[in-house]
Amino acid sequence: MILSASRRTDIPCCYGEWFLRRLREGYVLVRNPMNHAQVSRIPLSPALVDGIVFWTKDAQNFLPYLQEIDKMGYLYYFQFTLTPYGHDLEPGLRPKDEILQTFLDLSDRIGKERVLWRYDPIVLGGEWTAERHTEAFAKLCSLLSPYTQRVTISFVDQYKKIRSTHIRALTAEKIRLLGERFGRIAAGHQLPIVTCCEEADLSAFSIEHGSCIDAALLEQLCGCPLDIAPDKNQRSGCGCAESIDIGAYNTCPNGCLYCYANRSAASAAASYKRHDPKSPLLCSRLAEGETPRERNVKTHRRLQQTLPFL
Repeated sequence: MILSASRRTDIPCCYGEWFLRRLREGYVLVRNPMNHAQVSRIPLSPALVDGIVFWTKDAQNFLPYLQEIDKMGYLYYFQFTLTPYGHDLEPGLRPKDEILQTFLDLSDRIGKERVLWRYDPIVLGGEWTAERHTEAFAKLCSLLSPYTQRVTISFVDQYKKIRSTHIRALTAEKIRLLGERFGRIAAGHQLPIVTCCEEADLSAFSIEHGSCIDAALLEQLCGCPLDIAPDKNQRSGCGCAESIDIGAYNTCPNGCLYCYANRSAASAAASYKRHDPKSPLLCSRLAEGETPRERNVKTHRRLQQTLPFL
């Protein structure tokens, strides 16, 4: 089983204490986002968890927990989003120079192959022009390329819940323009670049379609092959391996204007305020009469073979 922690909320930034308690107690409860009354109980034994993919915009609060997670025997890597936006688009985050230092510290601690950089979503509008993105991406590449082995980009999707004049869908022409520029910049830093859930073919600029939950990288972490299928529950164009997400929508207090995972900043802040780190459910509790259903999970490892970690 691969854990995703989480596409739905920033667990490392906001819920590290809760996550570590779930590992200590050996299970987590997760509500079905499509059916609130359906709750699954997911065992978290290191023997069953083949790997954990952490998604975050700021891992600073999570760093103190890594030593204990390592001692428990869990394997993991980070999808770490670092963009140049300020409080105009990401009002709840720390200053970016501080977050950048956290990225470098994390990479020094666990290795650059386990800290994958995300420059996403790319937003055009207002002061965020193609030229400004080009300059910002080049600067970040020069700073981060020694500390990561890949950069993932995506272009903003204009979800109905996003209400901002600063955010609009990119034209095919703008996508190709930025693809050409970003591909050239990344190549100059010998940094592989991939896209996340993008239909556009940017292979002419040495940009391939990516896998954020990457079966090949997970096999290297495990040191053995994994019998793991593609994730059929993701959007079209997603190359991810199957995983179980243990987060909850509408719980991230960072307040990013382009966020797809929150109904609104106010409702997410209210959920965060209700959070109890002792509850097996994130920002929720079992109601009277609710009975969790045991999720049938298994390891994907084929232990008769081993792989060298590259």
